[in-house]
Amino acid sequence: MKTGKWIAVLMMGMGIPAAAMAEGPLVRFEGGIGSQPLRAGGAPNAVLGVNPGGAPWVIDRLSVEVKTDGRISVAGRGLLLGGGNGIGTTGNQSVRARLACGGVFHDTALVPLEPDGDFRIDDVLLPAPPVPCASPVLLIVSGGGSWFAAGIPKL
Repeated sequence: MKTGKWIAVLMMGMGIPAAAMAEGPLVRFEGGIGSQPLRAGGAPNAVLGVNPGGAPWVIDRLSVEVKTDGRISVAGRGLLLGGGNGIGTTGNQSVRARLACGGVFHDTALVPLEPDGDFRIDDVLLPAPPVPCASPVLLIVSGGGSWFAAGIPKL
């Protein structure tokens, strides 16, 4: 018997489900788009019903990987206000990752932004996202629920 089959048989014998062995990537995002508060015509630039922050936000870099078991790893750099009196600062904000699968949201805990706008999230999404994740959208949102940045899906 091949080694991989032996491991699978051993793990099942130990009561470990096959799904736990297959904790591969569910969705990935590379790069980010900062928010603009208004669309053309003055309407709020909402995404899936989530309103943007009250000022523009910019982000230098965003990398996100979500596993099939709901674990998420987010590395963000340079998430800063792109306008208003606090331009170039974090506005003392904390953020969370919010993944939408088929329009249903799955959130992480809040983490504070570093003074340079960098942040790291290693958490488990609640509730756990479905497999597969239909029409994935990743938002970086404030504690108040406004979106500051969005991930670019890596296909």
